[in-house]
Amino acid sequence: MTQHFVSTLFAIRSYFTWLPASVVSVLMLVVVGVLAFYCGNLVTTQLLRIPGSRKAALIRRIVSSLRRPTRLMVALLAMLSALPAATGFTAAQEDDLQLFFLFLLILTFGFSAIMVFRIMTEVYLNRLAAREETDDIMIRSHQTQIRVLRRLTEILVGIVTVASALMLFPSVKQYGLSLFASAGAASLIVGLSARGLLTNLIAGVQIALTQPIRMEDLIIINGDWCWVEEINATYVVLRVWDWRRHIVPISYFLENQFENWTHNSAAIIGVVFLWVDYQAPMDKIREMLNEIVRGCPLWDGRVFDVQVADCDAHVMSIRIIASARTALQSWDLRCDIREKIIARIRDECPEALPRSRFSMMPPAAGMQEPWERMAPPISRPPPGSYMGPGMGPGSSSMSSD
Repeated sequence: MTQHFVSTLFAIRSYFTWLPASVVSVLMLVVVGVLAFYCGNLVTTQLLRIPGSRKAALIRRIVSSLRRPTRLMVALLAMLSALPAATGFTAAQEDDLQLFFLFLLILTFGFSAIMVFRIMTEVYLNRLAAREETDDIMIRSHQTQIRVLRRLTEILVGIVTVASALMLFPSVKQYGLSLFASAGAASLIVGLSARGLLTNLIAGVQIALTQPIRMEDLIIINGDWCWVEEINATYVVLRVWDWRRHIVPISYFLENQFENWTHNSAAIIGVVFLWVDYQAPMDKIREMLNEIVRGCPLWDGRVFDVQVADCDAHVMSIRIIASARTALQSWDLRCDIREKIIARIRDECPEALPRSRFSMMPPAAGMQEPWERMAPPISRPPPGSYMGPGMGPGSSSMSSD
């Protein structure tokens, strides 16, 4: 078939002998590439008209994403097949063009492979998330594994593609070989210089396998509540409740301690502490809390309890525990419990509100007040004694010399 295609090109070329051979060769390659490009477009358009079904939808999505790479690869293959008929080029020029077309073809093929793998993983994740009976933990586990391994696969395919393309050119073949090298001094130097990158890449594989964190896990890091928003090949993006983002190296989660509130289950038990006076009617407060929690849609109906957890010289500490389906719902549930129980205590039993006390007691018989014991005695002159000039009754306290 290739020989017949070349023979046809030679026959067509014979009609343009009046033009320079180099010009005819360039025009022939351009025309062949354009025709092949539009033929590829026609084929992909026909594939997009496949009747709707689950498998056909996947094919349509892949074809739609690969329309441009497919047309480019068809054009490159057609121009490579037409090169023997381009007699207007020298042998060196023909070799250079062949290497250039192969270089573009390898890069396009590698890019297409990455796109196909990404589309298939996204389709799988979407189907998994659409199942209502699927556990949230299983969904997040699959998301973590697939997203991390997908990025590592994309990096690996990209390295292999670039290395394969570079090995076509003798002048840069050594760079392609160095990318493929897995032993020797060159690999040792590259490994030492890229130690941080390799550490995070290996940590990414460990994260995907052991899963100390998953997508949308709620963790506490540096005192902030964060949700795992992205897990990339070398770093993790954490979303804080106030929309800030923490960018953390992925190796951090293997080398440091942190809290994961949704590791085994998204459900969590929330705790509310309430401080009341010693005269608080505990039975009535328990009834009010029971009505509040059971009437709240955020409570999952599994755990609820009220206990006097502690006390001091002034107040009692009541601990209220209630479970929720997620950590975010647990936060809202605790806030709702606080607001409603404080309002009901204030309206229905205000004697339970915390207060400060002090007592005033009269002294016992024969005892002096504390201020009388500490005051110095006052000396008084005897009655009728001479007080000096200007010091008599009714006189001023100021005297003149």
